[in-house]
Amino acid sequence: MIYLDYQATTPLAPEAREAMLRWLGGPDSDTFGNPHSSHRMGRMAAAAVEVAREQVAALFPPGGRVIFTGCATEAINLAILGSGSGGTVAVSAIEHAAVLDTAKAAATVHPLAVSHDGICDPAQALPGDTRLVAVMQVNNEIGTVQPCAQWYRKARQAGALYLCDAVQAYGKMPVAEADMIAISAHKFHGPKGVGAIWLRDGVMLGEVQTGGGQEHGLRSGTLSPALIAGFGAAARVAAERREEDAAHVEALWKRARDLFAGWTLNGSENQRWHGNLNIRLDGLDVNRLMSDCRNVMFSAGSACASGSGRPSHVLKAIGLSDRQAKSSIRLGFGRYTSLADIEEAAARIKAAAKEQGL
Repeated sequence: MIYLDYQATTPLAPEAREAMLRWLGGPDSDTFGNPHSSHRMGRMAAAAVEVAREQVAALFPPGGRVIFTGCATEAINLAILGSGSGGTVAVSAIEHAAVLDTAKAAATVHPLAVSHDGICDPAQALPGDTRLVAVMQVNNEIGTVQPCAQWYRKARQAGALYLCDAVQAYGKMPVAEADMIAISAHKFHGPKGVGAIWLRDGVMLGEVQTGGGQEHGLRSGTLSPALIAGFGAAARVAAERREEDAAHVEALWKRARDLFAGWTLNGSENQRWHGNLNIRLDGLDVNRLMSDCRNVMFSAGSACASGSGRPSHVLKAIGLSDRQAKSSIRLGFGRYTSLADIEEAAARIKAAAKEQGL
């Protein structure tokens, strides 16, 4: 099988797996302790958590703290719900459902338009009662990179907090300046089931998930040293390999663009992460294509919304018709994708499209 769905999840890095194994301790080991226990085994587990916290924090801007969560969705919920209620939350029209749905539950939502290229222009006005602005760094469906620095300044000028969903950016490029930043380990070769919210110094949140008061009183629940150790190792490796990974992705992008030269790119060509190729071929039956290419793992949209049958809200927001949106596919690639993977996948996809008369 050929895996080209890196926006949905990424292969676990060997270094992350190795880091996790120690903390999956069996009954004959001393590494299965609860990191919130005060005895020696608990302190050992807590130390592993803190090492990983430093590794994860190293890829964030200075002057903040990392709070571990179960995933980026939980981190986003904590940021939006924990920062207050009422007022207006301004969100880009192409945010992940975790932002859009949570904002609707917490406040009045003010949508921020995006251009045909998938860019959210910071020249847009904000309502006077805006308390929070949420504009993601890299879109998960079309890969466009937003002008986050400008949005951060605009939010500060309005007296609002700025939340950045950096799930698709962390580990691949410098993370944007913000007040709150959400990430997920499995998007950069860490394990599933663990994420984090980074909070700028001075940003205070209310407790959303009550219980034992772990994670500085913001996220109750027992932490998993194994998952967090894998998270930290993946962050360390991402920092060490960032330039190498980016060069590899760029080579894959150029080859993929050549191979799909007759297809239309969705979103900006240049202001995007080049590990995301979202393209369309008018008249394409994507369901049939995926059935015919079942050994090529690619996406017809966000994995979180798969099976809904609705056209992508992201593709609709950049002006595509329902028909155009439903004739689009997303190919995602990265560190462990080979040039041969791209070439073989393109051959299979194009052959299947040709069978449809396209």
